Amino acid sequence: MPFWLMKSEPDELSIHDLQRLGKARWDGVRNYQARNFIRAMRPGELFFFYHSSCPEPGIAGIARIAGETYPDPTALDPQSHYHDPKANAEKNPWSALDVEFVEAFPRVIPLGRLREQAVLSGMPLVQKGSRLSVMPVTEEEWAGVLALR
Repeated sequence: MPFWLMKSEPDELSIHDLQRLGKARWDGVRNYQARNFIRAMRPGELFFFYHSSCPEPGIAGIARIAGETYPDPTALDPQSHYHDPKANAEKNPWSALDVEFVEAFPRVIPLGRLREQAVLSGMPLVQKGSRLSVMPVTEEEWAGVLALR
């Protein structure tokens, strides 16, 4: 079963928000490569929940894909920050999916600590200039991160 990493700004959706809600929609992805990774995800697959664009970016916990992908409704909502004026009900290029809470780590594993781990050196997350918000994680990388919690 594949593993993933997905980034969210914690003021928009944090691991603790997901814990409180139990399940939430993951939407607003506006990068085609990240969108394609979302479309490759299957229910039951796990992902690291990464807090980004915050004082302490890092991996905050684990969540699970809770359903199949569907057209991202935020693309059609003119009031949404993620509105895409080129999208319409017949042709919406963006996808969303539902995710569910699995585990919040006792503390966020900071990006700096992740960069220090040799087993994670190939992860796009730790590469300079990488801003991809959704990415695959190998079994070795998954185990390497779990060993840090």
